[in-house]
Amino acid sequence: MCVWGGPVEAAPAPIPVVASTNVYGDVVGRIGGGRVSVTSIISDPAQDPHSYEASTRTRLELSRAEVVVQNGGGYDDFVGEMLRSSDNSSPHVIDAVQTSGKAPDGDGEFNEHVWYDLPTMDRLAGRIAQALGTASPADADVFTKNAEEFKDGLAGLEARTDRLEARHAGTPVAVTEPVPLYLTDACGLVNRTPAAFSEAVEEGDEVSPRVLQETLTLFTGRNVQALVHNEQTSGPQTEKVKEAAEDNAIPVVPVTETLPQNKDYLGWMADNITALDRALER
Repeated sequence: MCVWGGPVEAAPAPIPVVASTNVYGDVVGRIGGGRVSVTSIISDPAQDPHSYEASTRTRLELSRAEVVVQNGGGYDDFVGEMLRSSDNSSPHVIDAVQTSGKAPDGDGEFNEHVWYDLPTMDRLAGRIAQALGTASPADADVFTKNAEEFKDGLAGLEARTDRLEARHAGTPVAVTEPVPLYLTDACGLVNRTPAAFSEAVEEGDEVSPRVLQETLTLFTGRNVQALVHNEQTSGPQTEKVKEAAEDNAIPVVPVTETLPQNKDYLGWMADNITALDRALER
């Protein structure tokens, strides 16, 4: 059978993108749509990003990537290490911490968990759309449009944190790690956790008995109204703190560092805000 007409153009190959976690992978997917092929290095909610070890498959994907999205700030140094050892010398690397414009405080401390900061994610969406547009100029307008839709979703979340702040500004809370602090700060909540406790937990170090007791007193003395607990890196000492909160009828708000299964970024953050709101209304 003869088929008339000119040659059919093959669809362009999708832009290969590697993201350090599925949080950033989800954002790239929303902005890139069907024009990107995204590999998220860490996608298992049970995986502790701080203890990740590179696989052969990950190294291969990075060697092919045109765009790489990493958190930066020391959180996912494995990305830079793998890139330096790969044959890929020209990917467009987007660093979320650099994009955030945030810097260490006067004591040199820095909270690198910037995906819990909604304004940072707004700026990051623009950077991702720009990088994808450079990789595929014909689709640049689509990427920009998708990024604006994502930003609209972020604006809705920011409106919710503003409303929560209006009702609960100054409310004391505790955290097991600094992971959610950008979000709790946006809601006007005040972190009362001893810095030595949350920093030790984040670094995987042992918490001293004195610091642990000081932290437990927050709950036995009912000095906080909620505990925001990182489920992804819990251990014996954080479990003691969680039990102290529960024993004293103080709500526990679970959070994670990577996307839960079957959730996108906007839905995940919406759930976190809802959980905080419900805990503070109890």
